[in-house]
Amino acid sequence: MAAPVTVYGPMISPAVARVAACLLEKDVPFQVEPVDMSKGEHKSPSFLKLQPFGQVPAFKDSLTTVFESRAICRYICDQYADSGNKTLMGRKEDGAVGRAAIEKWIEAEGQSFNPPSLAMAFQLAFAPFMGRATDMAVVEQNEAKLVKVLDVYEQWLGENQYFAGDEFSLADLVHMPNTDLLVRKTNKAGLFTERKNLARWWDEVSARPSWKKVVELQNVPRPS
Repeated sequence: MAAPVTVYGPMISPAVARVAACLLEKDVPFQVEPVDMSKGEHKSPSFLKLQPFGQVPAFKDSLTTVFESRAICRYICDQYADSGNKTLMGRKEDGAVGRAAIEKWIEAEGQSFNPPSLAMAFQLAFAPFMGRATDMAVVEQNEAKLVKVLDVYEQWLGENQYFAGDEFSLADLVHMPNTDLLVRKTNKAGLFTERKNLARWWDEVSARPSWKKVVELQNVPRPS
């Protein structure tokens, strides 16, 4: 029997990995429907009905379709609130204050961390895989931006175990795909591992069973 939840896109995509990690944390069964972007499947009429911008991932369950990975994760946390990790978006008793503590770091990730880290990951990990030359000027420009963000993170994580306090939350999860790419797939791991507090944080979050499963799924050979 097929899982009632479908995630569309290649697992190698950090945005797809973000959604998969959230579903795994929530113990929500799902299936991954591959989208071959090299063949333009993400621009096909059928896919554009799910994601009108032609980007991955797209998400579908028995109730609705959602696009944009962070929006999908928020939906999963709300719609499947009673499953798996129940505190990804905070504890009920903490109310709006607890949720805001998480939301502000999700926004920080999307606005400040994601643009430079993804640009670096594309140039250093994806471009060579696609047979393209790495633009080192782009790498250097974005590394300078990322360093400033990571300096803030280093100080914050010296005073807090996780981004939103004492518990792992969606604020941590959304940072994991790009961090994993830079740590495991490029020569820029030191940006994280040479910062004491960030290294401690990464060691803890990357050891979670949900993320280990994501890495396992990423390593499954694609059908030829």
